[in-house]
Amino acid sequence: AETFSKYGVKILGTSYENMDLAEDRGAFSTLLADLKIPYPRFGVATTPQEAIQVANEVGYPVLVRPSYVLGGQHMSIVINDEELEDAVVKLFRDIPGNKLLIDHFLDRAFEAETDSLCDGENVHIMGVMEHIEPAGIHSGDSYAVLPPYDFSPRVVDTIKEYSERIAKALKVKGVVNVQFAVKEDNVYVIEANPRASRSMPFICKAYKEPYVN
Repeated sequence: AETFSKYGVKILGTSYENMDLAEDRGAFSTLLADLKIPYPRFGVATTPQEAIQVANEVGYPVLVRPSYVLGGQHMSIVINDEELEDAVVKLFRDIPGNKLLIDHFLDRAFEAETDSLCDGENVHIMGVMEHIEPAGIHSGDSYAVLPPYDFSPRVVDTIKEYSERIAKALKVKGVVNVQFAVKEDNVYVIEANPRASRSMPFICKAYKEPYVN
């Protein structure tokens, strides 16, 4: 998408600029702040020294995440400076020049996600899923149940509202997956992926709706 955009080729669906906004961890967190949507305390680091400083500011345990990766690659949860330094040095060696997002990890939170369709203005939420495993288990390794089995109606409504706001802010044209952490009935956004997710086909089957088409 970046190459197409560089050469002026128009692509169908969500623009490269808005895909980039979602994938750049720091920029996306800034967007959430502008939308007044809660998210875990965070900071962005480009060196191991910065990472340690940020981690101490947001508080351990922290989740270390590089930008522009798929499937939870290179993410880790660390509990002290020593573990963080080991993880960060390895990340900068494996993915040089990447920006790292250091989030405060919401311990004992529950995870949720939505898949939605959007045409840039109108949003249709296909499904709200609640994970059985606690937050910290990657969504690709988790069981997700729909509709949610243990969230209050207020939490479900908040998840839907935040999903709609994010889809519109990213000017999504197509599908978008948004992931959440829920702790003590407070809803926090973890990330948004303006593309098809692994859960979308399962929603189609469960609800007998051909959303993919």
